[in-house]
Amino acid sequence: MFARFPLYLRLVRMDKPIGSLLLLWPTLNALWIATGGHPSLSLLAIFVVGTVLMRSAGCAINDYADRDFDLHVKRTANRPLTSGKIKAWEAVALAVGLSLVAFLLIQPLNALTKELSVVALFVAGSYPFMKRFFAIPQAYLGIAFGFGIPMAFAATQNHVPMLAWLMLVANVFWAVAYDTEYAMVDRDDDIKLGIRTSALTFGRFDVLAVMLCYAATFAIYVGIGVSLDFGAVYWIGLIVAIGCAGYHYTLIRGRERMACFAAFRHNNWLGGALFAGIAAHYALAGL
Repeated sequence: MFARFPLYLRLVRMDKPIGSLLLLWPTLNALWIATGGHPSLSLLAIFVVGTVLMRSAGCAINDYADRDFDLHVKRTANRPLTSGKIKAWEAVALAVGLSLVAFLLIQPLNALTKELSVVALFVAGSYPFMKRFFAIPQAYLGIAFGFGIPMAFAATQNHVPMLAWLMLVANVFWAVAYDTEYAMVDRDDDIKLGIRTSALTFGRFDVLAVMLCYAATFAIYVGIGVSLDFGAVYWIGLIVAIGCAGYHYTLIRGRERMACFAAFRHNNWLGGALFAGIAAHYALAGL
């Protein structure tokens, strides 16, 4: 059992934290805004650990769903489940176990948060199957990756305001942008397998679509900043995030595999810049 532990860590992508960070930044944005910049340490711990656990569970169920496809994709052929080092039932059992632990974490929170967690679990569990028939599964991924937003507001305010749903919409646009960059890496393999991705759906307009999605994300965050009367440091963070998106354009415009993957990974800095602006605003407002 212990000898297989490294395989389980690889299955849930603990060696690749970028996915957890892409979930974590929008969740932290919501926690800071919902609490006026003062989330309790216990609440922060619940959401951070829960985010990592649910992302890990999502990776396990994703590899289970895609085990027959991943065998034919260069980037995924050597994953533990695909290569046969882990059995399919082990991936499912691990996903269920991690989800249960995440659910236990939120037991101190209110009923609304628990109800939303059930929706979040359904979306996360069903996402891997969306690429079978949905032309832009990345939009569904954006909901799955952003559901910590309404949960954060529910946990702190016991309701989900319109602001939370707007932030979730922004996250959908952001996810379509960065996961299209990711899909551009596997474009040739996905064509052969008949898998639906945004990179194939957008076709020759893929780069334009990515940049328009970034623009929609930033437009919503501009509206948030104006409506909440955020100070200069917030706008600096937003400008840095926009600069990151501009850098991504220079990487993806040639549609080269590794450059597109680099753009995807760099979204960690974009998300971090947005959060830094929000956190800095509340920190300075409290002085």
